[in-house]
Amino acid sequence: MSSDLWDKPIELMIENSDHFRSVSSTRDAMAYLMTSWPTKGGKSFSAARRACLGAIDGKVDSATAKLAFVRAAEEAGILRR
Repeated sequence: MSSDLWDKPIELMIENSDHFRSVSSTRDAMAYLMTSWPTKGGKSFSAARRACLGAIDGKVDSATAKLAFVRAAEEAGILRR
């Protein structure tokens, strides 16, 4: 399994887009998906959750989990570009 930390953090927009949150690891991503995600459900949300759990368990590469998380953030409209 690769390192839990990502090479570059992902920034998410919070609430009215005036606040941001930086997610820099698979564990951070999983915590954010489970506690603060704006919409539960959806294809990308489910894929990101599965990928992050798999990465934490050592069955999925951290980079794969990061990519799934980015796709979910794009779908949810919270990815800061």
